[in-house]
Amino acid sequence: MAVPKRLAPITLAAVALALTLTGVIYAATDSNPGAVPKDPLVLNGYPPTSAMFALKVSTGQAYSLNANVDVNFEKNQVQARLLIPLLFSAATVDLRLTHGHLYLGSPNLSSIFGDDWISAKLHSPSLFGLSLELTKPDISLISGFSHESVTKSGYLTTYRYQRDNVILGITSKSPIKMPSSATVRISITVGSQGELTAATVSETSKRSTLVLDLNVLSYNQPVHVLAPAASQVKPVNISQLLKLLKATPLKSLLTKNFGDIGKTQVS
Repeated sequence: MAVPKRLAPITLAAVALALTLTGVIYAATDSNPGAVPKDPLVLNGYPPTSAMFALKVSTGQAYSLNANVDVNFEKNQVQARLLIPLLFSAATVDLRLTHGHLYLGSPNLSSIFGDDWISAKLHSPSLFGLSLELTKPDISLISGFSHESVTKSGYLTTYRYQRDNVILGITSKSPIKMPSSATVRISITVGSQGELTAATVSETSKRSTLVLDLNVLSYNQPVHVLAPAASQVKPVNISQLLKLLKATPLKSLLTKNFGDIGKTQVS
């Protein structure tokens, strides 16, 4: 049956209204409207109970030190796996901090350690303060930099700072030789609720650059740090532990690959 001409506009208007209402309802109930990427690290204002990080220290040369670091803020525990570059391979060093002891183990370095693991008593401060800083770092406290910028990309906001000819004040006892002054750059990236997602610090002289990159892999994932079996552990004191570390490729990496930085002093 033919629709009367005077009803056609009313019918079209009703269809348009129905489609509009359907679209509004769908947009209101869609968990991800417009396919906007979600922030996987949101904390909803609560300090994280744990965090997992990827850490990289490099000098702009072929060598870099990489580490995965897991932290349990509730139990004040840390575990990390470091990959230390050697000539044609990499040495793996496992670090665990739990129950007031620092444990170091490495299948590559057992001949230096004298056992699968070495341990030393270590009183570590509470890590709860760090969890607060991760929840929402106070960017406004950063000051004294001559160059500042803010960029946004999706739900991420990155703050960048730079200052030239910074006096570093590094002591002669520092394991890494550094210039007396350098250009310092800091980059901090936060997520949709202000939680830390990444940070970079670099110190650059005329000849070399030291860069530390930190990326947050996850928050509030289970982190369980277990002490090695007592039968596999050689107890030492802190001074002995430091002496053993000086005999590892880590010491060689710091002095050989970072040593050039100490040859330059920026006026």
